[in-house]
Amino acid sequence: MRWWDALLGRGKPAKADLDALFALPSAAVTLQAATDLAPTGLGAVCFRSAEGGAFAALERDITQLLDAGGGPPVEVSKDSYGYTWLLVRRTPDLLGDLVTDLHAVNSSLEAAGFGPSLLCSLVSFAAPDGRGLAMVYLYKQGTFYPFAPLPGQTGRRDNALELQVRGAIGGELEIEPDLGRWFPLWGAPGL
Repeated sequence: MRWWDALLGRGKPAKADLDALFALPSAAVTLQAATDLAPTGLGAVCFRSAEGGAFAALERDITQLLDAGGGPPVEVSKDSYGYTWLLVRRTPDLLGDLVTDLHAVNSSLEAAGFGPSLLCSLVSFAAPDGRGLAMVYLYKQGTFYPFAPLPGQTGRRDNALELQVRGAIGGELEIEPDLGRWFPLWGAPGL
């Protein structure tokens, strides 16, 4: 059957490696040296909410767990596509703590059987000149990609910066090779 799947172009989806998120703090050092982009202390997890009390209770438990960490309260929002975003704030110098919080959200949803509902996680970076960037982790692909919206210009992105970031940290993070999967996240919390 594998032969038939290969012939039809079907393959197994990549397994998400949530521990890949823990490579972000060291990649951030390289990113800052190469592009002057520094962590903002903002990160978010995006997922499609499921109906029912079990999911609502899990979402409430995750929010309470992160709120108990001593940082600012977690912000929950929904986008126009029906996805839920959990925005986590930490001080910019605590990128490791932020990544741990994002990992906890992803792991909790996955452990409760809601892994297929996960879309992505992002960590936000900014430069003194106003440029911004999100390093986006695609849950279903197990890869990262940079998303750099142009400041003050809706619907336009800084492709040159995105490619520069790919070149700078491609050795530290698994970068998504298919540029068609580098989806724009216009208006995402944390950007």
